[in-house]
Amino acid sequence: MTHQVYAFEPPERFVAGTVGAPGERTFFLQARGGGRLVTVALEKVQVALLAEKLDELLVEAHRRFGVELPPADLSPADNEPLETPLDEEFRVGTLGLAFDVDTATVVIEAIAVGEGEAEEEEEEDEEGELAADRDRLRVRLTPQAARAFIDRARKVVASGRPPCPLCGQPLDVRGHLCPRHNGYRR
Repeated sequence: MTHQVYAFEPPERFVAGTVGAPGERTFFLQARGGGRLVTVALEKVQVALLAEKLDELLVEAHRRFGVELPPADLSPADNEPLETPLDEEFRVGTLGLAFDVDTATVVIEAIAVGEGEAEEEEEEDEEGELAADRDRLRVRLTPQAARAFIDRARKVVASGRPPCPLCGQPLDVRGHLCPRHNGYRR
């Protein structure tokens, strides 16, 4: 089976964004460059974790390799909506991060969900072979572009429903069944 690798080294724009109202949002990563626009879908927790781990990777690159990091508040803000057409190429199952010391860039790889992944993970040997046959989005970012991505991703994740102060679950307009209150609506 053939697979597609969407490589942007570097992209003109790489952002996380959403479509839909809070509580019903669909999260996307979108890369644009060289006349191409690629959009992949992923979960909210994946966006939050990507931002967190990307920040940790930048701090570690600074500590180990002396890479200059831009201050978080000085990164140029990209508050524009996702670009259209919003055609989802695939749904992300696995995210990978690396730091290329030679070029001082961050490499982000989003790999499509495998057919058996939704049900249950397969044996380790088979999964490694199957991952090579999946579509993937590969983006190479400068530390400045990575910092801008982190800032936007955190804003996108935080712009949803507010969390319950007791249990941390998202609050619906109608309230929610809070486990800290033995299931009573809050």
